Amino acid sequence: MDAIAISRTGLDVEWRRMEIIALNLANMNSARAADGTGFQPLTLLSGPAGNFGTVLEGQHAPAGVRAYGVEPSGAGIRRVYEPGHPQADANGYVSYPNVSHAGEMALMVKTARAYEANLVALAAAQQIYSSALQIGKQA
Repeated sequence: MDAIAISRTGLDVEWRRMEIIALNLANMNSARAADGTGFQPLTLLSGPAGNFGTVLEGQHAPAGVRAYGVEPSGAGIRRVYEPGHPQADANGYVSYPNVSHAGEMALMVKTARAYEANLVALAAAQQIYSSALQIGKQA
């Protein structure tokens, strides 16, 4: 796999992570229904696309990264005392997804930086390949 394809896999994973962060932030104030159903905060599981051990041993070329799936984060719920809310329970509490706004924003910045790093790597690879083609034309 070449450098452009590897950077592309990184871009795809970080874009998907950004979508999950946006979904979590958009639903952080969505109250749960009386039966307990509602939005569950999500997390993206990602990692190497191939076996990293074989890459280190020189048996295979790097294959980039991939998203393995999206799972509930297990953050639970947060209960807020709002007795006038239509979805409040008998004690006046409303259940919301336990999404940390600060945590999601920090992850968003980290994800944006990783995305930018992949863009820079992609541009560098394109420039190197273009230079190699120019050298090849001169020979």
